[in-house]
Amino acid sequence: MGRVLTPLAFIAQRWTPSPRTLRRAALSAVVMSVVIIVTGGAVRLTGSGLGCDTWPKCTDDSLFATPAQGLHGAIEFGNRMLTYVLCAAVGWAIIAARSAKPRRRQLSRLGWAQFFVVMGNAALGGITVWMGLNPWTVAGHFLLANVLLTVATITWVRSGEGDAPARPRVPRPVRRLAQALVAVAAVLVVAGTTVTGSGKHAGDSSDVPRMPFDFEAAAHVHAITAWVVCALAVAVFVALRVVDAPDDTRARARDLLLVLLAQGVIGYVQFFTGVPEILVGLHMLGSALLWIAVLRLFLSLRERPVAAPGAVPAPVRQEEAPAPA
Repeated sequence: MGRVLTPLAFIAQRWTPSPRTLRRAALSAVVMSVVIIVTGGAVRLTGSGLGCDTWPKCTDDSLFATPAQGLHGAIEFGNRMLTYVLCAAVGWAIIAARSAKPRRRQLSRLGWAQFFVVMGNAALGGITVWMGLNPWTVAGHFLLANVLLTVATITWVRSGEGDAPARPRVPRPVRRLAQALVAVAAVLVVAGTTVTGSGKHAGDSSDVPRMPFDFEAAAHVHAITAWVVCALAVAVFVALRVVDAPDDTRARARDLLLVLLAQGVIGYVQFFTGVPEILVGLHMLGSALLWIAVLRLFLSLRERPVAAPGAVPAPVRQEEAPAPA
C-alpha cells in the first residue's frame, strides 16, 4: 500500500515554482499584509468599527451585512472579507515554499507562521468587536497585524536567498547600530498606538472608551521617538558609506531615509491640521512601509548564499559570527 500524501506534498510532487514565482508568492503576502493594515485603519477612520455589531456573523441573524446597516456595515464586512484574500496570499506563499526544490523547510515554517498569526488576529478582531472597540484590544489587533507584516517581509527576503548559514556583510558595530534602529522603530510603532488610542478617531460614533493618556503628550512622545529613529537611520546611512558597504545595502538605507522624510511630513501636517482622516490613513500606510524599509535594511546586512549541491559551508570565524535574522 502506497504512502498517503498530504495535499501540500501531492502538489509539491507535481509542481516546482521558479525562483521568480516563489518571490512573487512571498511578496503577495507582504502586499496583502499592508492592505489589511490600511483597510483596518479605514474601518476605524470611517466610524465603521461596529458596522457589524457581532462576530463571526455580521449581525445576530445574518452572516452578511444587511441594508439596514448601511455604509458602515458594508465597510466593516468588506474588511472582514479581505481576510480571506490575505489567507489566499499566505496560502500561495506556503504552497510555493513547500514545492520549492530542494525543499526549503525554514521558508515553509515562515509561511505557516504567517497563517497562525492571521488566525490569531482574526480571533482578536472578533474579541475587539465583542468588547465594543476597547482601545487596548484595538491596539493589540494593529500590533499583531504588524507581526504578520514582519514575518511576511522576512519570508519575502528569505525567498530570494539560500538556506546556508547567514554571513555578515558589514562590521559588527554597524550591525549593532542597525539592531538599535530596529528596536527603536518597533517602539515607534507601539507608541503610535497610544496616539491612536487616546485620539478622536475611536472607530464608532458611540461612546467608545479611550486610553487614559493625554493626546498631545502621547503625540509628543511619538514624535520624539520618531526623531530618534531618524538619527539612527542617518547614523546607519553614514556608517555604511564609511565601511564601503555593498551598493544594495546602501540603497536600502537611502530608501529608509526617504520613507522617514515622507512619514515625518505627513505626521506633523496631520497633527497641526486636526488629524484629518485622509492624512491619518496615509500615516498608517507610511507606518507599514517604514517598518518594511527598516526590516529590509537590517536583513541586507547579512547574506545567505545559495549553496551548491553537496557543498559544505565554509566555517565562520568567531569574531564574524552572523547576527540572527
